[in-house]
Amino acid sequence: MRVVEVLEPGLFTTVQDLGREGFGPMGVSPSGAADPISLRLGNRLVGNTEGTAAFEMTLLGGSFLFLEGAVLALAGSDFGATLDGKSVEIWTAFEAKAGQVLRMGPTRSGARCYLCVRGGIEVKPFLGSASTHLLSGLGGHEGRALRKRDVLRIGETSRVPRKRRLSVRALANLQPRKVLRVTPGPQSDWFQESAQKIFYESTYRVAEESNRMGIRLQGAAISTASSGEMISEGVSLGAVQVPEGGLPIILFVEQQTTGGYPKITNVISADFHSLGQLRPRDEIRFERVEWETARALLVEQEKLLASEDLFLE
Repeated sequence: MRVVEVLEPGLFTTVQDLGREGFGPMGVSPSGAADPISLRLGNRLVGNTEGTAAFEMTLLGGSFLFLEGAVLALAGSDFGATLDGKSVEIWTAFEAKAGQVLRMGPTRSGARCYLCVRGGIEVKPFLGSASTHLLSGLGGHEGRALRKRDVLRIGETSRVPRKRRLSVRALANLQPRKVLRVTPGPQSDWFQESAQKIFYESTYRVAEESNRMGIRLQGAAISTASSGEMISEGVSLGAVQVPEGGLPIILFVEQQTTGGYPKITNVISADFHSLGQLRPRDEIRFERVEWETARALLVEQEKLLASEDLFLE
């Protein structure tokens, strides 16, 4: 049995896969990787299926001991990783020999880095997913962030790893964005033209209070034209809610499944991964696109992700 021991957990490290879809009516949000594209690519680098469970590290990485060795890849933000003191690159598959320690520090770029291990991290599934759902304390490793001295199993696999790295073309095309593309929200007509003008022309800053449930923004407040209350309704990932006070909140991977605040826009699917790399104090803007454009951008992104030309041997 192969295992990985947590020597230092970092600031906030959890087990995540691509989440659990379809349980919103039960009040369970999908959870899963905050930057799903990085998880998918990291898994492919080590020969796993795209949705295999991995470690998601936030802002400050941890240190991990591989007692029997493992094939690894780091994807997402650069956390300055070293293997027994020697620097290792992100977006490249590499081998940790038995007894070697992988150490990471604070982020040098975005918010999250994924440690993918060939065979994946083995935990008991909850509603068909290995993802940690922190609000309910379920899934992942004991439903919580990792702690010092945790020991987790690495899955077995018969697949032979191919040492490869991500191409420059892929990195350029999949870079996280700070101008988030959005489509109109269900209550966009509740907002006067002047309020929408403020929203689209303003620069917002990510607040310190942001988390996996919602990305709170600081900046220009906007108000609705309607003074009445709305009935709570189902909400989607990436919805931009405007609560009392007028400061937008982007609903994130552990969002509440219903909400009673108007939603002015929704971040398009092709930009979801960008949300996962936003750090406190990052500045963002919003750009409105048409529905057809949003669909075309997602199709284009998925075609790129499906291409073997993404990787170099």
